[in-house]
Amino acid sequence: MVAAHVPVLLVDVLEVLRPGSGGRLFDGTLGLGGHSSGWLAATAAAGTTGMVVGVDRDPQALHTAEARLEAAFPGCSNVYRGSYEEATAAVRAAGIRDVDAALMDLGASSLQLDDRERGFSFRASGPLDMLMDPASSPTAAEFVNGSSEADLEDVISRYGEDPHARRIARAIVVERRRAPFTDTLRLAECVARASGGRRGRRHPATRTFQALRIAVNDELGRLERGLPEVARCVRGGGRMAVVTFHRLEDAIVKRFFRDSERAGWCRRLPDRTPASDEVRRNPRSRSARLRTIETLPALDGSQRELETRVASPVARGGTA
Repeated sequence: MVAAHVPVLLVDVLEVLRPGSGGRLFDGTLGLGGHSSGWLAATAAAGTTGMVVGVDRDPQALHTAEARLEAAFPGCSNVYRGSYEEATAAVRAAGIRDVDAALMDLGASSLQLDDRERGFSFRASGPLDMLMDPASSPTAAEFVNGSSEADLEDVISRYGEDPHARRIARAIVVERRRAPFTDTLRLAECVARASGGRRGRRHPATRTFQALRIAVNDELGRLERGLPEVARCVRGGGRMAVVTFHRLEDAIVKRFFRDSERAGWCRRLPDRTPASDEVRRNPRSRSARLRTIETLPALDGSQRELETRVASPVARGGTA
């Protein structure tokens, strides 16, 4: 499972972030360390192996990534358990003031999706958990069993954008009266029945599981808070890249980058998406989009206006 890990858009990420000799990277979603390994290898090829400051909320992923990076590039990584919302503290803890580049690879990782015990997947039986940080709460089971029908409908509609949200929420409430939900397959089957079964390639529970994952991990709230925090750590003339996988998170990133460019402290670079051969090799990459900004050389993070004055479309209940 771990051996099959494939970093999404690795070549493109390295091209836009331009790792040079001794370059320093903040990796806000370290995962299994694939992008960071690529960065360190590229800096070594350019002359001197650089540095990675990596954070992740998942202790299992963090342990694996730390061991991999230390084995391949001894002494070149500083790894911390936490969120990209704590980027400044992590960079300072590594003994540096800023970095040359920053990366955020959003969404659930392959490690999380493929482990049935984590409860992210509707394709195998497992505990209904979905927490990226096992120490946080509530679990998906607690949310599903404890939320009102109106709240369930709202989450499935807003975060899953499922047109059957009302029917699904009602079916969940009816079914949980028989017994609380604890298993991923039972919930997936309930959602599938309520939405009329499979139509096309997408499993009918896909949107609901996405919505629950976003809700229990506060993914969009963390993203809105984390973007300016990560940007503050990038030196003048450095670059920041974000890989998104669905419309809601991409809308937040697009809006922040657009507003930041208008504020005059960065410029946006062309977006990138996976080439067809990458999608064939790694089907999970098919919805990925890479957005990048370059900070102005004369400004460091403390001199920039990084407040996002326009609220995200999700927070406002509007559209992107």
